[in-house]
Amino acid sequence: MKRAYFYVYILLISFTIACVEKEDSKPTLNSSEALDLSKIKGTGMISFNGYLPLANKPIPVYYHIPSQANVNTPILVVFHGNDRSGEYARNGFIANANLKNFILIAPEFSQAQFPGGDAYNLGNVFVDGDNPTPTTLNDESIWTFSAVEPIFEFIKSTIKSKALVYDVFGHSAGGQFAQRLILFKPTNKINNLVISAPGWYTTLDKTLDFPYGTKSCPAVTYTYDYQFEKYFSIIVGESDTDPNDSDLRHNDIVDKQGLNRYSRAQYFYSQSRDFALKDQYTFNWKFQILQNVGHDFNAAANAAALILYP
Repeated sequence: MKRAYFYVYILLISFTIACVEKEDSKPTLNSSEALDLSKIKGTGMISFNGYLPLANKPIPVYYHIPSQANVNTPILVVFHGNDRSGEYARNGFIANANLKNFILIAPEFSQAQFPGGDAYNLGNVFVDGDNPTPTTLNDESIWTFSAVEPIFEFIKSTIKSKALVYDVFGHSAGGQFAQRLILFKPTNKINNLVISAPGWYTTLDKTLDFPYGTKSCPAVTYTYDYQFEKYFSIIVGESDTDPNDSDLRHNDIVDKQGLNRYSRAQYFYSQSRDFALKDQYTFNWKFQILQNVGHDFNAAANAAALILYP
C-alpha cells in the first residue's frame, strides 16, 4: 500500500467561527509571551475543513482556552464517545483545564459525516473494517485518523501556540479511536495518552485478523516499539462490568478479551505488556482501576487530568 503520510491543510479557507467568549480581558501571563487570541478565545466552536482530502466533511472543533494560557500551555485533544458530542467531551474537562492550565480541543466526528464504527472507531482504514480486504483498503489520506494532526496544527497556528506535541484522552468509542490512532499513525505528535474503557481493542497480535489483531492491515508491517515507549495509561472503572451493555460488542473472537470493559482493559494491557517484554521493548504503559466508578465519562476525565497534568 502506498502510505500517503502527508497533511495538506489550508489555514484560512472557508472556516466558520462560532465563539462563546467567557473572558474579555487579555490572558494573565505565566511567561513572557501571550497567545494571539484574536481569532478564538475562551470557550467556543470552530468548524474545520482545511484538510483537503476530507474538506467535504467539515469537523466541528469544540475548544476551551483558559484565561491564563500562554504560548507554552499544553494542548489536550479529547475524543468523544458514541454520543458523538465534542461539546460534551470538552465540557467534562473545562474545570480541570482552568485549574491546571491546559488548552482543550474536542473534534466532533458526527454520525452524518463519519457514519458507524467503520468511519469513527476503526478510523475509516477500510470500507468495511469488520471484513477487511486488500481491495477495500482506503487510501491513508481519507482515514479519519489523518484529520487529527491537521486539526492540531490549525488550532496551534490560529492561536499562535508553540506546542510541538499534544496530549490525548479518549473515552469508550473515543478510547477505541485513540488506541488505533497511535497504532495506525506511528509518526504522530502525541506526547501522553490516556484511554478510558473502550468496549474492545485492536490487539497487537499479528497472527489475528483486523480489527481484533493487526494481521491483514497496514499495521502488521509496523514495529511496536514506538507505541510501548509512549506514556500511555489505560483506565477503567471497577464497576464497568455490565456484559449486556447495548454498546458492547460480543462474538467468539472479541469475547476472548473478556465479557465486559473491565476485563477487556486488563486483557489488553497484560497482553501488550507481555508482547513488549518478550521483544525486550521499553514499556512505559500504565494501568489504573478507578474505584467506585462505572462507565462514567466525567469521572474518567477527572482521573485523566490527574494523570496528564499532575
